[in-house]
Amino acid sequence: MSFANDPNRVRLAQLVNELAVVHQEVTLASGLKSDFYVDMRRVTLHHEAAPLVGHVMLDLLEEAGFTPDDIDAVGGLTMGADPVATAIMHAAASRGLDIDAFVVRKEAKDHGMQRQIEGPDVKGKRVVVLEDTSTTGGSPLQAAKALEEAGAKVLAVAVIVDRNTGAAERISEKGYEYLYALGLNDLDI
Repeated sequence: MSFANDPNRVRLAQLVNELAVVHQEVTLASGLKSDFYVDMRRVTLHHEAAPLVGHVMLDLLEEAGFTPDDIDAVGGLTMGADPVATAIMHAAASRGLDIDAFVVRKEAKDHGMQRQIEGPDVKGKRVVVLEDTSTTGGSPLQAAKALEEAGAKVLAVAVIVDRNTGAAERISEKGYEYLYALGLNDLDI
């Protein structure tokens, strides 16, 4: 995907390269080994990069054909998705759009309201599941399952960086549209 004419995406790719790409062997959340790591929290919690994340991801959703009226809320499995959802919520608000954010816990709390999904109620809402980066698609799929069990309609799964390691295929096999803003070819990997 070429985005040379999109200054926000170009700058976001630069910041991901500068801040997040770490060249060393690591074990990923999926259990797989990799000779590089993309530490997206260094981007999603950065003063310049976070606002870009919101606008780039919102633009990605619009480019995929989702109008602002199609999406009620965005979020995903805590913690990778949390700052992405917040960034989109703020970018949408800056454009006069109403998109809420939510957080999906790995499991329901055993105290208080005992909720698995925090934030505005998602029952009957059209939602997009988010993740900062995905290797196997496990986290977004876990979030999608919880959301559907809570009565939400999952429209798509969207990630900032696709590692090209099977997440797209696995998520598509489950019937969800898979979107990503940056691929490995956009990064210095």
